[in-house]
Amino acid sequence: SVAISGRGTSGARRHRIVFRGYIQGIAKPVIRRLARKGGVKRISGLIYKETRGVLEIFLKNVICDAITYTEHAHRKTVMAMDVVYALKLQGRTIYDFGG
Repeated sequence: SVAISGRGTSGARRHRIVFRGYIQGIAKPVIRRLARKGGVKRISGLIYKETRGVLEIFLKNVICDAITYTEHAHRKTVMAMDVVYALKLQGRTIYDFGG
């Protein structure tokens, strides 16, 4: 067998920092502004907690896919195109971010 010089074949998987309670940083006015952009006039008080839950799941999925693209390219920095490809993978294509 021939030894491969240069970078390792897969590299070490890093321990990721898990932030707790960060989703509470999405304040009520932020959710209200997003709803206004979507054409909502009046918002129930129960919507805020539900919106935070849905947003957290969505972001976890996108970030997980973006990190997968980053690790596959043997990089430590997540680039804008990693996020674009992660969104495209989920069927939410966006434009004007390169590529």
